[in-house]
Amino acid sequence: MEIYVNLWWAWLAAALALGILEILAPGFIFLGFAIGAVVMAALIAIVPSVVIIPVALAVFAGLSLVSWIMLRIAFRSQSSGARRVTHDIND
Repeated sequence: MEIYVNLWWAWLAAALALGILEILAPGFIFLGFAIGAVVMAALIAIVPSVVIIPVALAVFAGLSLVSWIMLRIAFRSQSSGARRVTHDIND
């Protein structure tokens, strides 16, 4: 158990890698996972008993799902800025 107590930095490194991956492949796909990894790093730093690997992965999956849903709700109303053409300019 003592070896896993300082594992919070690995979750932060994973969050950084997922954040960089989100920049390279935009679309809010990896951002939810990155937010989940940041929250897991904070959770492991505060409550080291969550460090049991299956429990940590399950909590990470749940946190990532919740953050992804919140991102979808937050960015749903934003438009892409594309115009819809309803008539031909040659008419």
